[in-house]
Amino acid sequence: MRLFVFGYGFSARALARRLAPQGWTVAATFRDEGGAARLSAEGVEPIPLTDPDALAAAMGSAQAVLITAPPTAQGCPALPALARPMAKAGAFPDWIGYLSTTGVYGDRRGGWVFEQSRLAAQSMEGARRVGAERDWLEVGRGMGLTVTIHRLPGIYGPGRSAFDRLREGRARRVAAPGQVFSRIHVDDLATGLEASIVRPRAGGIYNLCDDEPAPNSQVVAHAARLLGMEPPPEEALDLDTLAPSARRFYAETKRVSNALAKAELGWRPQYPTYREGLAAILAAGG
Repeated sequence: MRLFVFGYGFSARALARRLAPQGWTVAATFRDEGGAARLSAEGVEPIPLTDPDALAAAMGSAQAVLITAPPTAQGCPALPALARPMAKAGAFPDWIGYLSTTGVYGDRRGGWVFEQSRLAAQSMEGARRVGAERDWLEVGRGMGLTVTIHRLPGIYGPGRSAFDRLREGRARRVAAPGQVFSRIHVDDLATGLEASIVRPRAGGIYNLCDDEPAPNSQVVAHAARLLGMEPPPEEALDLDTLAPSARRFYAETKRVSNALAKAELGWRPQYPTYREGLAAILAAGG
């Protein structure tokens, strides 16, 4: 079995680790020689984005395709790069997974959102994801491909958690009454994608997140206690003092349901809350 990845990074690496013991091989796109070297060092076959024949060969031999690259103003960069090579190769992978964001739902004032909830993105980034989802689903219908959409909240894991921000002195505890966020450990993301690969459904859309939306200040405080550190002092929310990415983060609050992924894919997060996830990262030396 072979996985082809457009945009090999944190999430794709976790899925590759999950699939490798089952005999899967992985190929991924690269833009420069440095990227090719990094992929090769991880045992991933590098495929140049500028070589249509290499892309066609890679697509033709893949059973699963994962798209992680964020969209630009022109849409998802994977579509124009892969559509023609896919058609040339007559590629018909069993599963194509597109990683989107729960930002497509916009602000729900703490209310719950489900896959069938109305999309109301409030940021440019969220609106671009809405467009990319639509484009991939249309391509799937038009070409008879099994395209699935996976909407993700904040992803954390070893090397990318509150521990790292605390150790580097970057952690902030912003007090935003009533504001909660969903999140997912990267290994739970990988098992969710694996479950979707095992049970592919054309047009399937799934929220992959943990079971307990929680305030970010609460997560940071818990991480500090696990490190034996004094938590950073709480500070009042002031959107004007935040970086643009943080401003988008705090401008929305919603609770994201993962019930459909559990029911349809048989998936369960190993780390149902940030507490189990952070404890596992710390136990592993993260």
